[in-house]
Amino acid sequence: MSRSAFDQFFQRIKETIGIHSQTELAAVLQVNRSAITQAKQRGTVPESWIFKLTRAFDLAPEWLETGHGEKREEPDFALHFRRIPKVRARLSAGGGSFEINGDVEGYYAFRREWLQKKGNPKQMVLMDVVGDSMEPAIQEHDTVLIDQSQQELMAGRIYALGIEDTVMIKRIEKHPGKLVLISSNPNYSPIFIQGEELETVRIIGALVWIGREL
Repeated sequence: MSRSAFDQFFQRIKETIGIHSQTELAAVLQVNRSAITQAKQRGTVPESWIFKLTRAFDLAPEWLETGHGEKREEPDFALHFRRIPKVRARLSAGGGSFEINGDVEGYYAFRREWLQKKGNPKQMVLMDVVGDSMEPAIQEHDTVLIDQSQQELMAGRIYALGIEDTVMIKRIEKHPGKLVLISSNPNYSPIFIQGEELETVRIIGALVWIGREL
């Protein structure tokens, strides 16, 4: 994306949602003002910004990024479907993946009614799985739908979690003073997190759906 393309992106934002300065844009995106300046200098628009703005203002991702297509989803489509972003972070079902880039690589449509039954669609993302520790239930290359609004630990549920720079997918049991990360594959031993290590754990969200290619 060239610098002129960034300017065009910013112009679309100004005309559509009433943002008139880079400072206002930074506030909406919840980033430092310097991040806007750097993006303009590089001539790039991070996919995460497109993701935030399309969700916040109900805009069509392709239009916001390129200016092509309809500004908003077609009324009938928007009424029945919602686009969920797929991010490049890969959830490890093994020892842990260090691929934690959260950039959006595409959007996938799900029925709104179905999503609402599963949780909060505004907080959902799709990610790919690597590794075999959660087999047979979850296999390598599966795509999972994660609801980031569901972070309270419940017995028997599977969660995406981060430990420092590692992102993984596990069943989590909460014991006094520790967490136990459990794999479905019996070849993997439970992982015990306790003491100061607990401070490094962040619950990304609960898994609500699994997709698999045959």
